[in-house]
Amino acid sequence: MIHLRNCKFVITWRNDELVVLEDIDIKIRDSIIEEVGKNLPIESGYEIINASNYIVMPGLVNAHTHSPMILLRGYYDDAELHVWLEKMWSIERKLTPEITRLASEMAILEMIISGTVMFIDMYFHPEETAEVADKYGVRACLGPVFLDVISKPEQVVNELKNLYSKYCNHELIKPIINIHSVYACGRETLEIARDVANELNLHVHIHVSETRDEIFKCKKMYGKFPVEYLDSLGLVNNNVQMVHLGWVTNWEIEIIKKKNAKVTHCPTSNMKLATAGFFPFRELIEGNVIVTIGTDGAASNNSLDMFREMKNTVLLQRNNYWEVKIKAHHVLKAATINGYKLVGIKGGNIEKNYKADLVMIRIDNPHIQPLRKDNLISNIVYTATGRDVDALIINGKIVYQKEKDYEKIREKILEISQKLNQFITQNQ
Repeated sequence: MIHLRNCKFVITWRNDELVVLEDIDIKIRDSIIEEVGKNLPIESGYEIINASNYIVMPGLVNAHTHSPMILLRGYYDDAELHVWLEKMWSIERKLTPEITRLASEMAILEMIISGTVMFIDMYFHPEETAEVADKYGVRACLGPVFLDVISKPEQVVNELKNLYSKYCNHELIKPIINIHSVYACGRETLEIARDVANELNLHVHIHVSETRDEIFKCKKMYGKFPVEYLDSLGLVNNNVQMVHLGWVTNWEIEIIKKKNAKVTHCPTSNMKLATAGFFPFRELIEGNVIVTIGTDGAASNNSLDMFREMKNTVLLQRNNYWEVKIKAHHVLKAATINGYKLVGIKGGNIEKNYKADLVMIRIDNPHIQPLRKDNLISNIVYTATGRDVDALIINGKIVYQKEKDYEKIREKILEISQKLNQFITQNQ
């Protein structure tokens, strides 16, 4: 049990409005926030932490990544998506479970020290990533990938069911259905994925309408744009998460709204891979669609820092729309409470009975100054980075304290990096 005493600032949501509280106590029992208020009574059994020099905010959710792709960070940075993918797949076909595990560990450690408490992952050998996430106490939603050039769908289903049997009731690990895309999966594969999703009532995670080439090919082959095509197969519903949507049409947005599907924006990766188009953030939130944010993998983003991703989300939206209607509080919501709504967990808010997943940032970090209650949200979104994170609480447990853990994590990452470099050198 933990009692955060006298937090200088607490960022939370009240009646769907973002508020900043001052001089607030937070009591945590087991995995849940037990109470939030001023001068809460000190009780035996609680670890008392003086938080008077801290901002406490909900943990960040990386709603779309390929965590072991950190292996390929900097490997092939100057190509458009489909050329880039072929280069990635040429290495990924040679992946072993051991290398996937090492790369997952590096990515998870990077996410921990930068404030991410949960990630939605799409990659091979997900059981390796699941074990590492569980080891470090991080939430992960993951599963094997339906991708026809890599695996037969029947193999993926078997792998998924094995993962499901192991983790279906796990506190931190949530099995999901991963479908690469409509261009990388045939109709039969999509139907098999749909059927197993319905059978097990699982979340479905898929890239959609990322490039012009994708929508042209989909229209030519099936007579429909990607969201229309997925809808015709029964793959647009409240369990489906569509990632990218840079080339989605107005009528497809209406389908998403009507079917209560959820969506994820990955601005940095989309800019870097020159996929162009633009993600219709404003239209989607105005239609009450749950919008989230992801970094994508570190091979296409080069960073897993969700603070940077929040800033880039706002900047790209303003550049595309020629207006400033998307603001800091919109992306902070997308990166916190909406990430939990995405997968049906009561979290992302500092309120009684929510999951105790919290980020702590020192108020005296020099480059977020001057700092006041009225500029706090702006400074968090536009100025702070993951390096400002001082401590991380996930599921009611302290999983990271910078002063105590940072040097050990740095050394571990360097150790893993040497092994990953050897693998790349031998297989490129």
